[in-house]
Amino acid sequence: MGPTSPSRAIDAPSFSTSRFRAEREADWIAFDLLLTKLEKKGAAALSSDELLQLPLLYRATLSSLSIARATSLDKALLGHLEALSIRGYFLVYGVRESRLDRLRRFFLYDWPAAVRSVWKETIVIALVILLGALTSYSLVASNPEWYFNFVPEGLSGGRDPRATAEFLQSTLGHGKAAAGDEKSGMHVFATYLFTHNSRVSILSFALGFAFGVPTLMLEYYQGIGIGAMMAVFAGKGLGLDFGGWLFIHGTTELFAAALSGAAGLRIGTAVVFPGARGRLQAAADAGRTAGKVMVGVILMLFVAGLLEGFGRTMITDTALRYAIGSLMLLLWIAYYYMPRRKDVT
Repeated sequence: MGPTSPSRAIDAPSFSTSRFRAEREADWIAFDLLLTKLEKKGAAALSSDELLQLPLLYRATLSSLSIARATSLDKALLGHLEALSIRGYFLVYGVRESRLDRLRRFFLYDWPAAVRSVWKETIVIALVILLGALTSYSLVASNPEWYFNFVPEGLSGGRDPRATAEFLQSTLGHGKAAAGDEKSGMHVFATYLFTHNSRVSILSFALGFAFGVPTLMLEYYQGIGIGAMMAVFAGKGLGLDFGGWLFIHGTTELFAAALSGAAGLRIGTAVVFPGARGRLQAAADAGRTAGKVMVGVILMLFVAGLLEGFGRTMITDTALRYAIGSLMLLLWIAYYYMPRRKDVT
């Protein structure tokens, strides 16, 4: 018994961090270099030998981590091995997607799925916008003086209840002033309308956390200007022409507005009715869905801007404007709501 005790006393301290590192650090460095190469250039950049070494070095790193935990080595080394092991796990066993694959998945599945998940809120917001338009339309139709409460006079450019039918028609791209839309000033109102709707759309989403109340108010306000202007043109017998002027880009723009309001309302309802989750967790979950919707809203507003800036000025036929607007609406509905194979499986 006596001779063995000193031997054990001498062997115990010999297992130290420095000795452990000296014996195994070469494997960790090699594994780290392979992971860095894999992250930057992908698996195609690795040779056959490197691909064979990867799982071996991963297991060696896990073994080192297990020993480090069992022997209570210093925290810095333990943290380094844990980080290296986690990184290795995701790169060796995790699903790796290229940027192109992630973009494809977003446009084919993630964005449409997010929009479908807020379909109830979308219907509510669409009805609120419609209510705002009907309210201002009925007020201006019964008393034209209401118009000046809804549309800033400096931006109307003479398109108000006092204008003649001929002048109003010329501002829509018809009649003698058709070639001079810049001169007629209708582009000023169009720019105002697009900028206004885009701003309101973003605010509707951003203020959704306040129980959804500001979102509903802003979306109601969204329809006010449209309804007032429609009442003016309809009063002169130009309601159909004005509808075509608006429809070519409005189906995309107002759809985007409804989706932005739906995204904000989703967050608001999650705060008010969190269910079994806490309010912060419910809001965070809703925010992830709403964020995907809003990325799509920005893209839709960009498309609406192109339709407004080019399509409406180049296409002056009312029937064709309605046709393009209807086609865009059908395309958006099909894109969002048609089932996809991945969704079924």
